[in-house]
Amino acid sequence: MNLFDVYPLFNIEIIKGKGCYTYDIDGNEYLDLYGGHAVISVGHTHPYFTECLTEQAKKLIFYSNSVINRLQIQLAEKLGKQSGYDDYSLFLINSGAEANENALKLASFHTGKKKVIAFKKSFHGRTSAAVNVTDNPKIIAPINSTFEVSYLPLNDVNAVKKEVVKGDVCAIIIEGIQGIGGIQIPKIDFMQDLREICSENNIVLILDEIQSGYGRSGKFFAHQYSNIRPDLITIAKGMGNGFPIGGVLINPMFSPSYGMLGTTFGGNHLGCSAAIAVLDIMEKENLINNAAKVGEYLMKQLKTIPQIKEVRGQGLMIGLEFEQPVKDLRTKLLFEQKVFTGVSGTNVIRLLPPLCLTKEQADTFISRLKNILIKKHFTYKKL
Repeated sequence: MNLFDVYPLFNIEIIKGKGCYTYDIDGNEYLDLYGGHAVISVGHTHPYFTECLTEQAKKLIFYSNSVINRLQIQLAEKLGKQSGYDDYSLFLINSGAEANENALKLASFHTGKKKVIAFKKSFHGRTSAAVNVTDNPKIIAPINSTFEVSYLPLNDVNAVKKEVVKGDVCAIIIEGIQGIGGIQIPKIDFMQDLREICSENNIVLILDEIQSGYGRSGKFFAHQYSNIRPDLITIAKGMGNGFPIGGVLINPMFSPSYGMLGTTFGGNHLGCSAAIAVLDIMEKENLINNAAKVGEYLMKQLKTIPQIKEVRGQGLMIGLEFEQPVKDLRTKLLFEQKVFTGVSGTNVIRLLPPLCLTKEQADTFISRLKNILIKKHFTYKKL
């Protein structure tokens, strides 16, 4: 049997990692500034993290929903305290896509409606996505056949108001920072307008913090820069430092009932152990503050490089936009300079390093990036 070939793969076999570094089968060291789509939050093989998972694995317990799981209760308490949402409830699942699916279900149950507003160039998961990265309607993936979706321009409050006035909208879903869409940050006044519109029209505001949450932006959630409180918050990725786990933070206005939501693997003991360890490390090592400081430093240095058209981001969620496609640049960074990065679209390099990245490691990246850009065949000059 062959693997179903849907991902282009680099000819590199990573066998281990430590902190912000990974190592291939040939012993080469790579500076990891991507962390597997932002899932590595506290660093590769953090000793406390690996100890917690190892000890839980020895107990060989799996049950997630049919018996009392004190780890779920402990996780909810820690998450509520650190995020500032201790009055919300937590529903645990396995991934970001599943988190958004359940958030949309809750919104529909609550309002009795099935229309959703999402925003162009957003991404909300492979199975319930609102994707329009290239503005090509042929590649928009609908948010589940159950829902009708309107894709509106980001930061256009008038477009939102025109859609809301029809009276059939159950939810507005928006990323704290658009990831795949090129590291686009919603304006503060736009986020505040969305909160007001939702409150006035019985619409559920869903903040997708799957990539931008868990300290990556320099706050626990990116939407906290706008000083708003959504009705539902979806989380995953950095929540388990690579272990599959996701969740929905649920406003007290929602009343739970038996059978309303369900999951087979969500909230299992290993997943909860991973998530608890992540929160413990983030608090002890002050990683959210580190993300803010190192991110600010890194963006400041990157803005001095003339070949970069624009530097966007908050904390350690950063996009570098160039005038030309970045495929060759990314490849040379990986194979010549031994740095893992990501991309958004064709012209944006995406940086999503572990939150423990140091200023020294940031300087290493800048030096290696310049090594590529100064070569004659990489003269990325602003037009």
